[in-house]
Amino acid sequence: MRAIKIGGIVLVSYVLVVAAFESLLGYFQPESPDTLVLTTVDADDSAVDRVLQGLHTDGQLYVAVNHWPRAWYRRALANPRVQVTRDGETRDYMAVPVTGDEHERVESDHPHGLAFLILTGFPPRHFVRLDEAD
Repeated sequence: MRAIKIGGIVLVSYVLVVAAFESLLGYFQPESPDTLVLTTVDADDSAVDRVLQGLHTDGQLYVAVNHWPRAWYRRALANPRVQVTRDGETRDYMAVPVTGDEHERVESDHPHGLAFLILTGFPPRHFVRLDEAD
């Protein structure tokens, strides 16, 4: 019985650490030279901005779903016409879900370390290719 109680405490503590880490990332939205602002549109046609890291593989621009909060990803799948702001310039893009060999290639070019995976609770990773709209 004692082992079950300790296991439960460890599990709840881990879930709280992951929730705190994800919440702080969402709140502070840290930026680096590779960050961009992705603007998606929700069901009410309201624009929603999200700071993400731009990933480059084979001359293509990608963004990754690296965390459990993924509302921007669901919005981009529902309405793939998005805007990307980088270096003060906003352009129109089409968000294309990445699968198969392309997913494996982008994943291998941009791996995550074990510490990051532990802190984020091992979320499944998805990629979106951003193709410039005509």
